[in-house]
Amino acid sequence: MEDNEKLSQSERMRLSNKEAWTQWAVDPAKSPYELPLESLNPGHPMLFEADTALAYFERLRKEDPVHRCENSQFGPYWSVTRYQDIMAVDTNHKVFSSDSRKGGIQLGGVADPDPDPTFHLPMFIMEDQPKHDEQRKVVAPMFTQRELARLEGLIRERAVAILENVPVGETFNWVRHVSVELTGQMLATLFDVPQEDRHKLIHWSDVSQSIGDPDVFETPEMGFAELWKCWEYFDAVWKERAARNQPGSDLISMLVHGEATKNMPPNEYLGNVLLLIVGGNDTTRNSISGGVLALNRFRGEYDKLKANPGLVPGMIPEIIRYQSPVAHMARTALEDTELGGKQIKAGDKLAMWYVSGNRDDSQFEAPNDFQIERPNARSHVSFGYGIHRCLGNRLGEMQLRILWEEIMNRFEDIEVVGDPVYLRSSFIRGIRELPVVVRRK
Repeated sequence: MEDNEKLSQSERMRLSNKEAWTQWAVDPAKSPYELPLESLNPGHPMLFEADTALAYFERLRKEDPVHRCENSQFGPYWSVTRYQDIMAVDTNHKVFSSDSRKGGIQLGGVADPDPDPTFHLPMFIMEDQPKHDEQRKVVAPMFTQRELARLEGLIRERAVAILENVPVGETFNWVRHVSVELTGQMLATLFDVPQEDRHKLIHWSDVSQSIGDPDVFETPEMGFAELWKCWEYFDAVWKERAARNQPGSDLISMLVHGEATKNMPPNEYLGNVLLLIVGGNDTTRNSISGGVLALNRFRGEYDKLKANPGLVPGMIPEIIRYQSPVAHMARTALEDTELGGKQIKAGDKLAMWYVSGNRDDSQFEAPNDFQIERPNARSHVSFGYGIHRCLGNRLGEMQLRILWEEIMNRFEDIEVVGDPVYLRSSFIRGIRELPVVVRRK
């Protein structure tokens, strides 16, 4: 790892993904209790792909809630695993930075004051104040209560059309037929691009989470090359919106005319577009899939829902808590500080494990159970807290609520009939495949 850290950003991007994975391979089936505490690397993507990461966080919450991992594919980092400690970091942006030049919001981000723009894609979630607030305000009007009310009918219309077209009585992949379809259609609407291009948006969202995956790209450089096709597409959209006589109300028009965004360099424009794509796709789509899986694992809760579909609105935050679609957000300490009895040094990288905070039994009773009437489900940390709290959280919740209302209107049951296939990522806690059979009422 030390040798890799001496390489330039461009050189690191050319390293083989397969070699990196081989170097850091672990046995994801091995119990974390069989390993020395100091050796635990809970951020290894293989643990999330195998759905065995939760046991690592359970041990850390009990034995070492602010845990230092010295050797990992990400370099050294701290794991923050308890709810209250996560809140302390997330709300203290003066001490804990999101700046992409200091390491950004994901494990693996590299501190570099002068990064290569080919591989460095700044976005407002990876900025500190005041730039973060200035750029966030540009797109915030899309997510007001008035805009959500305007979109509600459209979302319901699309949810109905999607559900009416699923195969009944035969096995299909819920992720592709339902989760991706709904979020993809909404993304195309928010960007005001043709609906037939929604699959491109989903593709680029998937690429952004697979840059280091040897099954997808030989090198990270190849992954970034694919992402720059997204810039080519949206560069044309930018030019079209800029040429209009009247400004539009879509996200790209907002960026074109926003004082804080109208002069962005290409890599920053691409970064912000990807942020809006991933934020609008991955989190909601994985909560849609995760809800189906959770109700199948807790059949008593599904029966309760069938008996009283009016419980749908209250179930939505519990789905988001239970799934925790964003597994972590990272920060970099700007000064020496103390957290959970540990001395954090300036420059140290920390991962706030939302997926762990949402299973903290000091905050949630029986946290590993899925309870559709959980009284404090809304206090989950899945959306983050403080200035970086998810901008589109209410839109995501509304899509989930409407979809489940329409599911309950027409389906007697959605049965999971095979094992889910999980995303190989410790950032997005995602489900790639979920085989189901649906039965109509």
